[in-house]
Amino acid sequence: MDFKSDLRERKKIVDDAIEELFKDKKGLQRIVVESMEYSMKAGGKRLRPVLLLEACKMVGGNIKDAMPFALGMEMIHTYSLIHDDLPAMDNDDYRRGKPTNHKIYGDGIAILAGDGLLNLAFETMLEKVNSNPNFFDRGIRAMHLISKASGINGMIGGQVVDLESEGKEIDIDTLDFIHNHKTSALIEASINAGAVIGGANEREYENLKTYGRSIGVAFQIVDDILDIVGDEKKLGKRIGSDEYNKKSTYPSIYGIDKSKQIASKLIEDAIESLEIFDEKAEFLRSLAKYLEVREY
Repeated sequence: MDFKSDLRERKKIVDDAIEELFKDKKGLQRIVVESMEYSMKAGGKRLRPVLLLEACKMVGGNIKDAMPFALGMEMIHTYSLIHDDLPAMDNDDYRRGKPTNHKIYGDGIAILAGDGLLNLAFETMLEKVNSNPNFFDRGIRAMHLISKASGINGMIGGQVVDLESEGKEIDIDTLDFIHNHKTSALIEASINAGAVIGGANEREYENLKTYGRSIGVAFQIVDDILDIVGDEKKLGKRIGSDEYNKKSTYPSIYGIDKSKQIASKLIEDAIESLEIFDEKAEFLRSLAKYLEVREY
């Protein structure tokens, strides 16, 4: 299996769907649509939609049913990045190697673009739910998982605690809360929603849930490490922002070596949770390994 080739193939499927999503969405409000489209097409791994589609396929589902939810997840993720980059939050000038949204369109349009993506995410998912009565229960359950993961009990809650913790020494429980909610919640919800849409049984769902939670936290720990030792050109954003903003991270509490060990253990747990899927889980196994070593 050529993992990078398979990842590019899956990413292209998502990119093509994003291209279709923004076709003909213009009018007097076109500036905000252009702003939304700018950030949605600025690159990125498409990790969350790829995870959602893969989980759906693994349990016997159809990725055409899952695509509106995959797009919704990517729109929610992108809106969070637009807002996260704003001067009132992390004040970043570059994202994925390109100027951040507010640097191109200004703070006001960037805020509205984020709002627009959040709203369009749920419009897109609801169109799928409303178009097929037989899909209603699975669709609503998936949307509930996604909305909870992106709200005050998920990503937004994690962002709040992250902001409130800047410049303070925090304990590991608080840091784990931030990681589990700000980053891991959307990754886990991507897997969970895909499993629901695909019709997973209880055992399949719980194992995929363990996978999502494990790689979600590992992903953020690796991000914390890369903010210290990463290559800005490869990452497409500045490094050292955590130290500049006086944020507590796994490396600041445990050191880089111990943080790598913790991430490795989480990746092991993720891979172990996939045993029941046999060869069908080969892509997700390879993805977990990739997330651990990216750009070290």
